Amino acid sequence: MATLLPILRQTAWWIRACDFPRLQIVAGLTLSLLAALVLPTASSLGHTIFVVALAVALMYQASRIWPYTPLHSLQTADASRPADDNDHHLSIIVANVLMHNRDASRLLGHINNLRPDIVLAVETDDWWLSQLERIEEQYPYTCHAPLPNTYGMLVFSRLPLLEPQIRYILDSDVPSFHGCAVLPNGVSVNMHFLHPKPPAPQEAKTSAKRDAELLVVGKAIRGHEGPTIVAGDLNDVAWSHTSELFRRISRLLDPRIGRGLLPTFHADHKLLRWPLDHVFHSSHFRLQRLERLAHIGSDHFPIYLRLSYEPGGRHEQEKELEATDHSDHEEVEEKIEEGVSEAAQPDED
Repeated sequence: MATLLPILRQTAWWIRACDFPRLQIVAGLTLSLLAALVLPTASSLGHTIFVVALAVALMYQASRIWPYTPLHSLQTADASRPADDNDHHLSIIVANVLMHNRDASRLLGHINNLRPDIVLAVETDDWWLSQLERIEEQYPYTCHAPLPNTYGMLVFSRLPLLEPQIRYILDSDVPSFHGCAVLPNGVSVNMHFLHPKPPAPQEAKTSAKRDAELLVVGKAIRGHEGPTIVAGDLNDVAWSHTSELFRRISRLLDPRIGRGLLPTFHADHKLLRWPLDHVFHSSHFRLQRLERLAHIGSDHFPIYLRLSYEPGGRHEQEKELEATDHSDHEEVEEKIEEGVSEAAQPDED
């Protein structure tokens, strides 16, 4: 059932929740299949159908996560520029800090050690702003929306920010960042940082608004020819149908493909983890470094990514992108309309 339900592509939270633990479902299916084959049981047509169903479900689930293993070819090529060529590199830390976590020292330690160009911190309230403000001397370009509702967002940048703005795409209490960062070589990088609500009974009963927010951004940047980055805690896994649709529409690459899952949530439960925090990028970039960082007291691990601006290899990387068809564009419009419609409805208290 956990395999079949997500295929329905319904937005109910309890259906979309089955998108997340595919690795765990693979483990469960494997154990079940081994038990069905090894344990003594009466041979029957029903048993044979059960074994075949387990095998088919296992192969399907494995095929969904297979691109996010080292067995798959890389979607983002390795950088060819030297690591110390700072004029052509852009680095970013993405950290969901867990708003009620009151230990900022570990995140500040990562920032001081890695010295990224941009720090994106989400689930940040005024206390977190007061703690992270100490880096403003090194990160003078900022754009903040601290909130007490676990959807606050703070952006700190060493690089100049052009027209930085906080927008509320669908929810009036869920901010997102939009603007451009200027690399030392003068190239302007289009940037969008998101943290939509997850499909969960205490947050959103469906995934409609989450899906729509991501696809609104994907649709907007599709025609943008310049280098682009979309990052944040997207509250969705990279292998979900919506994430794959977003990548096709936006023409962005996922550096995880061919490298590993790098699960970022839940930091405290080793057997229940999946990748919720992402950095997608346009084909102008290649990958210098991708790393899941050590625990910061949050339920999420931060991720660090360093990209190399190498537009000369753009067309080679675009061969890894899946083509869109008319049905993709129709589905995008339908999902956006559904999310907008749900956002227009009054909240149930």
